[in-house]
Amino acid sequence: MNDIHRDREFCHNILLEFTESESLRKHAYAVEACVVEYARKFGEDEKYWGNVALLHDFDYEKYPSAEEHPYKGSEILKERGFSEEFRKTILSHADYTNVPRESSLAKVLFACDELAGFITAVTLVRPSKSIDEVEVKSVKKKMKDKAFARSVSREDIQKGAEEMGVDLNEHIQFCIDAMKKRKDLLGL
Repeated sequence: MNDIHRDREFCHNILLEFTESESLRKHAYAVEACVVEYARKFGEDEKYWGNVALLHDFDYEKYPSAEEHPYKGSEILKERGFSEEFRKTILSHADYTNVPRESSLAKVLFACDELAGFITAVTLVRPSKSIDEVEVKSVKKKMKDKAFARSVSREDIQKGAEEMGVDLNEHIQFCIDAMKKRKDLLGL
């Protein structure tokens, strides 16, 4: 396997090159935090898993349509020497690509993507804006409020936990804990 897959600095520079939005960068870091913790839990390659998560939406700012994202990103990564496996995992995080999530990493990436964004939104409406005050019950309560963070798919959050074979409450807690470890980077 090519070393670029495990080189966070190289991957981070790609993220910075294509993503100017601070909130999109922080989303990448939040998903990375969750995915890396799952890699640890499952005894997988933390650097590889983390870089897949870091780059899963790197093309979104420039190519936000379903016709282009994440396809354009996959083409760019191919040109830069990333493997088909790495790119296929990123493609699988969007249901509409119809790329099956066969690996544990693909399932974890999908399960953490929307949830990390939702946990961030829940944190930012708290008076303290601190993830230290976010609990599973507050996340679940906000999930029922369809007007709150309406662009986040509750269905994908539930489907992600199901595909991983984990209890939704445990998955939410796991991701909150993972994001707490990186709260300074995430601004939470």
